[in-house]
Amino acid sequence: MTDNSWEPTKSNPVTNTAAIQREVMKTAADVIRKSAIADDRLTSMASVDVGETPSEVVYTENKLELLHYEPLTESQHDVPILVVYALINKPFILDLQPDRSVVRRLLEAGHDVYLIDWGEPSRLDVSLGIYDYVERYIDNCVDVVRDRSGQDAINVLGYCMGGTLSTIYAALHPEKVKTLGLMATGLYFEDSGGILELWGDGAYYDSRGVTEMFGTVPAEFLAIGFALMDPIANYLTKYVHLYDRLENEDFVENFARMERWLSDGVDVASEVYVQFLEDIYQSNCLYRNELEVGGEHVDIMNLDMPVLQIVGEYDNLVPNEASLAFNDVIPADVTVIQYPTGHVGLSMSDTVHRDVWPEVAEWFFEQSGAPSLADVIGEGIEEVLGYDVETDVTVGGADEVEVRIAGESGHIDHGIVQRDVESIRRFVEDALGVDIRISEGSDGIVVQVQGDETAGRVVVMGIAAAISEEIEEAIEDADLAAAVELEDVEGIGPTYAGRLREAGIEDVMSLATTEPETVAAAAEATRDQAQDWVESARDLAEG
Repeated sequence: MTDNSWEPTKSNPVTNTAAIQREVMKTAADVIRKSAIADDRLTSMASVDVGETPSEVVYTENKLELLHYEPLTESQHDVPILVVYALINKPFILDLQPDRSVVRRLLEAGHDVYLIDWGEPSRLDVSLGIYDYVERYIDNCVDVVRDRSGQDAINVLGYCMGGTLSTIYAALHPEKVKTLGLMATGLYFEDSGGILELWGDGAYYDSRGVTEMFGTVPAEFLAIGFALMDPIANYLTKYVHLYDRLENEDFVENFARMERWLSDGVDVASEVYVQFLEDIYQSNCLYRNELEVGGEHVDIMNLDMPVLQIVGEYDNLVPNEASLAFNDVIPADVTVIQYPTGHVGLSMSDTVHRDVWPEVAEWFFEQSGAPSLADVIGEGIEEVLGYDVETDVTVGGADEVEVRIAGESGHIDHGIVQRDVESIRRFVEDALGVDIRISEGSDGIVVQVQGDETAGRVVVMGIAAAISEEIEEAIEDADLAAAVELEDVEGIGPTYAGRLREAGIEDVMSLATTEPETVAAAAEATRDQAQDWVESARDLAEG
């Protein structure tokens, strides 16, 4: 057999011409179709709404407005969160639209949320420096939130440049900061790999020359600089994507919101711009613990409160190293949430809102004293049996949590389980050989613990609204499942049911939360049978 695969493909002029004609007709039809809807899409783009979460202005100073958002839950956690936004652009990127709103994610979890909107400085504000923003504006806002909430210390969440200002503030006033969350925050600038670090190097860039020319640093000047970090994507590719998806109205409206945010920038006061460039970017003074603000040393050794770093793996504006290297030079217990997205994606990516912000909300609850799902169970265990139950929401997947159990003699057990009440309850029961029942009481959630030699009952109060709702739903599901016998699951007869009960799988809820392999071994059935039973049990448990 002769191999002729090396021979060039012979061209067929008729076929080629027909193919070209089809492509031309297809392209023409695409252009005509998109032209017909272009006017409607332009109208939609011009009319998009942003920053729709209801709020009221509770404090003003100069151009600054302190916003307090209306709650979305019946009750809120006692310790509020103050969001400190960057000095560049407007803060509605954190409230872009209902399904992509950092503010709403925190509100939906039961947090009490405030946000600083800096406004836009005028030429009268050119002399505002880091001292003014930290020791005047942020401090006054923190005091307002403290007074309104009755708390001595509050949670602070800073974004980008706002995170750097928040870090400085927390170092100067640690007694007023319960926890410090930092989102895409630049804190270390010495070979951290950032383009802006290179462009802003003192050997090439004179920040005072810019401010002497412009006064306040124009938003347009800053926007062009950011866009030039990736000119192909920012000036060409994104518009190609817009054209390709012109028929997708949701995409077009999302595109319009982002463009509005990018184009709706604010100027930056001259002195704070210079101080950031010279002291923080070029001299790396904050990281070196050499920064002074208003003649006072900003001692980063005061940062001993819980700290959360939220970073995007693909952030080219604030590379991960520019944030995470700071963890090595402060005494705080630092939690890191690293996610495969970019700088802006941390605010508006669909998957970030699904995977990251629930973790952030729970971290603030746990670190500021509100019980988590496992804490509700853990309080009963600690009171009755003397064991300690702790969780870490940053371990495992988005819907998982690490549970650790320890006694007086040390570690007992740990594991990564589904982040729901029933899975956590079952894990603790198996680890300690106890029976745990959860019910609603007039003052909180009642946890009953029954061991071989001891039993007790604890009422857990002060639970965040979102966690309380999840526990109540779990109780309802458990009550529903308890009313269903194992024999009611298709395929389970008296013999299989008896074997399952002997193995401790006594009801439908137990069956729903047990691995199929374990069920198969207990019932002496095949894995496929067990898989079907578990799936049926989960359907019943979910109502």
